[in-house]
Amino acid sequence: MNIFADFHARIVDILQGFVASGRLPEGLEAGRFVVEPPREAALGDLAVNAAMVFAKEAKAAFGNPRAFATEIAFALAGDPDVAQAEVAGPGFINIRLKPHVFSEVLRAALSQGARFGAAPQGRVGEARRINVEYVSANPTGPMHVGHGRGAVFGDALASLLEFAGHDVTREYYINDAGAQVDVLARSAHLRYREALGEDIGAIPDGLLYDAEHDMWVRRQGDEALIGATAFGTASRAAKQTKRRMVGPPCATDRRPVETGKRPSLGHWR
Repeated sequence: MNIFADFHARIVDILQGFVASGRLPEGLEAGRFVVEPPREAALGDLAVNAAMVFAKEAKAAFGNPRAFATEIAFALAGDPDVAQAEVAGPGFINIRLKPHVFSEVLRAALSQGARFGAAPQGRVGEARRINVEYVSANPTGPMHVGHGRGAVFGDALASLLEFAGHDVTREYYINDAGAQVDVLARSAHLRYREALGEDIGAIPDGLLYDAEHDMWVRRQGDEALIGATAFGTASRAAKQTKRRMVGPPCATDRRPVETGKRPSLGHWR
């Protein structure tokens, strides 16, 4: 049970009644107005801005937003759950609920548990397909605390959107192709040649980013020494280094996670 979504739907029904009577045009976008807590508790339990949002569409039949809001409030006054609906300011509506409504909300909270407040059909009935990309750590550099923050924030955001009824896909973008990865492979290749005792001379411009990155590349090069003698040419060795660090090439750089499931270890390489 979501009391805000519930009353949003009731107001949509009132607006549709005005449409049916020819007082409002067809095609109103219900998602444009909101039902939310009022800014001050003394004003009531719910606040509605529908008359303000649809002021242009209602001008011909109602004149101004306040007059339009008065008509909506009059219709709400007949609702068995509404104790009072009054117009405030230029056209806002404040609603006070009858006591039994809160008892019903408490019973719903106890019966629904962790799913209380969820919107199974999406926010105000408009479920959307949403892709949430998060972490997407660049494999050409070391991990840092920001990647961990992105994992927590992204997963929480995706879960919140799912709770609101949207169709969510979690995505980890794996950058395993392109210039940066090629530079990484060549950098590591040079460093493991150096570790084998070869004088590689000055590192060409563009192959190293900074001292911290160079230390990370050196570790990759040291690991790549395992089985290094199995490769004949520098280009073949560089390709093998790239495969060791970022895995085999894939058909696409984007690997969406199955909807509704968290990324597996394969997505967090």
